[in-house]
Amino acid sequence: MNNKSFDIAKYIEHTNVKAVATENDIKKLCVEAKSHGFYAVCVTSFRTSLAKKFLDQTKVKIVSVVGFPKATVTYKIKAQETKEAVKNGADEIDMVINLCALKDKNYQYVVKDIKEVIKAAAGRPVKVIIEVGYLTEKEIIKSCQIVKKAGAHFIKTGTGYGPKKTKISDIKLIHQILKNQIKIKASGGIRSYRKAYLMIQAGASRIGTSHGVEMTKK
Repeated sequence: MNNKSFDIAKYIEHTNVKAVATENDIKKLCVEAKSHGFYAVCVTSFRTSLAKKFLDQTKVKIVSVVGFPKATVTYKIKAQETKEAVKNGADEIDMVINLCALKDKNYQYVVKDIKEVIKAAAGRPVKVIIEVGYLTEKEIIKSCQIVKKAGAHFIKTGTGYGPKKTKISDIKLIHQILKNQIKIKASGGIRSYRKAYLMIQAGASRIGTSHGVEMTKK
């Protein structure tokens, strides 16, 4: 991988999941994604239909977050939110893992939670946000095992609202555990081209960031 010629844009999921994101903010996000050739935009489920309106007839994918950012709802509610997001144009789903159940070691519930979202996504890729900033190394390892067992397509490292930024060491650990069996989306505090590039070198297949435009300028 050549740092100087590497095209970071195709890895970027250009993100605005702010609670106060306006219609103009989402329009700006979509325009930037189109003009810079980003892989996708990532928005809240409420803004999915709006993103679809701005990105219709383009190659830019729409990623909708579900159970965001704390995932303290039941799996039935999360599955329903997924169905709504799909109906409104989501191409991919980023769901937050049930951290309460994970911390309780109620792994059966965590698997069920993920499987119900996968079912509701109707064949669309599902990424499971494990929020590494809240987890011990042992819990990260267990989360990887659970996500693999449930049949999700990606592990995503963070919401951007957790207590810590995602580290390159987190990506290396997850990559070591999964051995390319599940893809990795690095997200949470990634604000520079260099950090994104190093995350990809460490094993990430996607970069979730609200700083994609700056990254393309290096």
